[in-house]
Amino acid sequence: MAALTTTVVGLTGATVTYGAAAGGGDTCQTGAGVLLLVKNGDAGSHTVTLATPDTVNGLPIADRAVAVAAGAEVAIPVTNDYRNKSTGRAAITYDGVTSVTVAVVRVPV
Repeated sequence: MAALTTTVVGLTGATVTYGAAAGGGDTCQTGAGVLLLVKNGDAGSHTVTLATPDTVNGLPIADRAVAVAAGAEVAIPVTNDYRNKSTGRAAITYDGVTSVTVAVVRVPV
């Protein structure tokens, strides 16, 4: 898994740099105002999954799966619900990484 770097967006804006999605998945910061940006340059749809590590009454909480249509760009909030207590980061996987690029930004809340 690759550790994605978070771009902090100030009041004057910021340049966002995208990188290739890692075949084995990625990790990123969590919290208020954190967004995972996913661009799908492929001809088919892809699914991005954020692991939900917690449980409720011993029962697992379902992971969040987000479809990204062909040619689309999606912003996914990465709240602390996705924070793994042992790593302090969210775990992200992809059903395919061909032509998929990602970035993480944190905006003021």
